[in-house]
Amino acid sequence: MANTVKTALLLGLLSALLLVIGELLGGQGGLVLAFGLAVVMNFGSYWFSDKVVLAMYRARPVGPEHPLHQMTERLARQASLPTPRVYVIPDDSPNAFATGRNPRHAAVAATEGILRMLAPHELEGVIAHELAHVKHRDILISSVAATVAATIMMVARMAQFAAIFGGFGGRDDRDGGPLALLATIIVGPLAAMLIQAAISRSREFAADRGAAKIVGSPYGLADALRKIDAGSRRRPLDANPATAHMFIMKPFSGRGVLSLFSTHPPTEQRIRALLGTH
Repeated sequence: MANTVKTALLLGLLSALLLVIGELLGGQGGLVLAFGLAVVMNFGSYWFSDKVVLAMYRARPVGPEHPLHQMTERLARQASLPTPRVYVIPDDSPNAFATGRNPRHAAVAATEGILRMLAPHELEGVIAHELAHVKHRDILISSVAATVAATIMMVARMAQFAAIFGGFGGRDDRDGGPLALLATIIVGPLAAMLIQAAISRSREFAADRGAAKIVGSPYGLADALRKIDAGSRRRPLDANPATAHMFIMKPFSGRGVLSLFSTHPPTEQRIRALLGTH
């Protein structure tokens, strides 16, 4: 998939596709059916994301004898969390992610590249960031955001349906006529995607702050973010856009207007926010 495809599209665009298909096949009834499918798919990903994503990146589990497992176990105790399952991803690009529907069914995965690149105190910051995502239940939050985006898309498609079959002649001029319809059909879904991306970015800031609290210092994570940003530019991760939002650093970058749809804030902005809280 093209690296320019932004992860902010995620489940929202997938749900939108279902809604469009539903409309084409069954009108308003199809819309309702497609929305139901969107809910099932979004929350299906919430329940089974750990198995799917770990298999997608060929992550292999590591046990208590592995230094990454030992570090994760210690940080989980500091965060008052159950120890998650720990995986290593066979990829040279430096990155990491957490997945799982709740703290008792969580997994943390790190690439071989990040394990080689970071010093121990920097890797601690990264793992603490992922544990903060687990503690904050961000997989659930992202699932809810995707379902809300699907709801907005459903309303927009219903407006289009009504306009096509009801015409504009019966509309009150105060409704804004075609311009209002275009705003509902085009601007509404666009705003939904922007909001969904903004929610994801806010969760990254929260996880950064949570990591600093778990470790007791923001400096390891701040140094790690700088290294990961530089390393991922040199050796980007071949990530599926539908899962790229899960990583600590976006595997591919967008600039200009596309950055508005990014699920991750700019690295320097994250570092300033992180250090500014201490």
